[in-house]
Amino acid sequence: MLDPTRWFIVIPDMFGNGLSSSPADRDDYPTLVTIADNVQAQRAALASLFGIDRVACVYGWSMGALQAYHWAALFPEAVERIVVNCGVARTAVHNQVFLRSLMATLEAAPQHIGNGRFSAEPKAAKRAFGRIYAAWALSQDFYRANLHLADAPQPNLGAPDLETFLKTDWEDRFGARPAANLYAQLCTWDAADISANDLYNGDLHAALAAIQARVLLMPGATDLYFRTADNEAERPHLRHAELTPIPSIWGHRAGNPVVIPEDAAFIRAQVRHLLDS
Repeated sequence: MLDPTRWFIVIPDMFGNGLSSSPADRDDYPTLVTIADNVQAQRAALASLFGIDRVACVYGWSMGALQAYHWAALFPEAVERIVVNCGVARTAVHNQVFLRSLMATLEAAPQHIGNGRFSAEPKAAKRAFGRIYAAWALSQDFYRANLHLADAPQPNLGAPDLETFLKTDWEDRFGARPAANLYAQLCTWDAADISANDLYNGDLHAALAAIQARVLLMPGATDLYFRTADNEAERPHLRHAELTPIPSIWGHRAGNPVVIPEDAAFIRAQVRHLLDS
């Protein structure tokens, strides 16, 4: 989506994802690390490592989109543009219901010792965790078209049957990740709110109005996490914003279109237009 021959691109890892500092490898990892904590650290890293104090664009998908929104709200004068690809300024209540159901699934495991920590990996709970995720990450329209199956029209996800799809694409994927890291990321996502700080004191509309960056709001038309309606509610409070939903039945996955050429072309065109202006 971004041309490395034109732009200096920095891709930071997020706290809790197993690549940066995470509870699975740090006993002193806090109970909650927020999106704001992440972007504060990223800002400090850009300044100390590269001497950068202003960025041309913050691009993010999903929890990366939450970070893009936080960048623009917390450092209004330092950000020229943001791309909010399947994300929102404040995690919606309906989304929190999903996230807290996943937290409860992990908490119900006998290996859970409190505060999202585990005495051993809760294999059965992570199996359930993956299957719950499968219902949300892709849309009802996606499943109606059987795009999880190999005999569906291309592009599809190539599974021979539903049970294999649930095992290989979801159980195995989440089963390979430490439960403590999964839990920490749920907490970070659940608490995301660009106004939850001393700058805005919970006033979401004030936080949105303070953003100086040009904003590209690009929800997935069938995303079940970050609804187009959420971005529609945010847009009137933004100074410079375009709302361009991705016309796709791939749900949340439309924003990360590794195997979806049509969605990739759509996103690339929108992002290049923003960066060219």
